[in-house]
Amino acid sequence: MVIQFEKKNPRATIITKFGEITIRFYPEEAPRHVENFINLAKLGFYNGTTFHRVVPGFIIQGGDPLSKEPDRKLHGTGGPGYWLNPEPNDRPHKRGAVSMAKVPRESNSTRDFNDSGSQFFICVADASGLDRRYTVFGEVFRGMDVVDKIVAVPRDEFDNPLEPITMTVVVKE
Repeated sequence: MVIQFEKKNPRATIITKFGEITIRFYPEEAPRHVENFINLAKLGFYNGTTFHRVVPGFIIQGGDPLSKEPDRKLHGTGGPGYWLNPEPNDRPHKRGAVSMAKVPRESNSTRDFNDSGSQFFICVADASGLDRRYTVFGEVFRGMDVVDKIVAVPRDEFDNPLEPITMTVVVKE
């Protein structure tokens, strides 16, 4: 399957109260994941969702539509209603890598081999243990200082920030 983009290097900017994070995508290595992220962003799917999981020395995670809900127990369990087949590649989970998260298909199930349809994470440190197990589909090329601010916020016992960090995602093709 070949995905055609209007521009050779599609990009997205995640706007937060701490500033902007700009992502460069890897359409050659993960075409379905890039297309999915861009399509959801263009639909406004990510707008108002939060970074619902922040783990110092590891990742910040967002993209769950249920993170808009006040019930924090739901955060991290939602998606767009479909899952993506993984697109493992040789891109490493280094600091700044953008990768697709995996979430349970049912609230009491174990993690599935398929990727979430919307939840993604940004590595704040190298995490080679995730290589070829999760789909890296982009990288932060501007705004790692913003990522560092997000991962440093106070959080609860589930690594959910005490004060919501909402996002708006804008695509530039």
